[in-house]
Amino acid sequence: MTTFYRRHGKRLLDLALTIPALILLTPVMGVVALAVWLTTGRPVLFRQVRPGLHAQPFTMLKFRTMSDDTDADGVLLPDAQRLTRLGRFLRRTSLDELPELWNVLRGDMSLVGPRPLRMEYLPLYSREQARRHDMTPGVTGWAQVNGRNALSWEDKFALDVWYVDRCVFALDVRILARTAWKVITQQGIGSGDSLTMPRFTGTRTQQRGGAT
Repeated sequence: MTTFYRRHGKRLLDLALTIPALILLTPVMGVVALAVWLTTGRPVLFRQVRPGLHAQPFTMLKFRTMSDDTDADGVLLPDAQRLTRLGRFLRRTSLDELPELWNVLRGDMSLVGPRPLRMEYLPLYSREQARRHDMTPGVTGWAQVNGRNALSWEDKFALDVWYVDRCVFALDVRILARTAWKVITQQGIGSGDSLTMPRFTGTRTQQRGGAT
């Protein structure tokens, strides 16, 4: 159901919060950028194409948290081995996600919505899971305040779809408040002993895309 809040209010809330946040956090982003440059080198920003509203691609920005270290054959090492000490801190404090505010300002993302994942996951979603792309992706979301990387992929997608069906102003405010608390207390950041999620390979018990 399309409501006034979904059509106009959500974007107004994004701008009302994002513009002052960018002004206030510019010095912080400058310090983080300098730290990344000194410890990891260039580029300072990590850019990756992710699916946005209706799975349309956009370039998401984050502070770089991994090195470009490779094995003897020139293949990139696993994420856990390339995650730098600074990168671990940035992820634990969510400072790596501050550049996404520029994506919100541009309209590629919203402050609240299902997290944009890898383009390669698109054909792996079930029909129900794919409905997470019926809304603009978010910097934070219902799944992030209910477990984040500690959840299974299936649980995260179920929470994303739940949010898509129930998005209202009060829920967004609740999610933003809970996000602030979780960032402060650093709850629900990792999956087991890792700060990264395992790769999604599909849900075998469900139908994918339009296949049967």
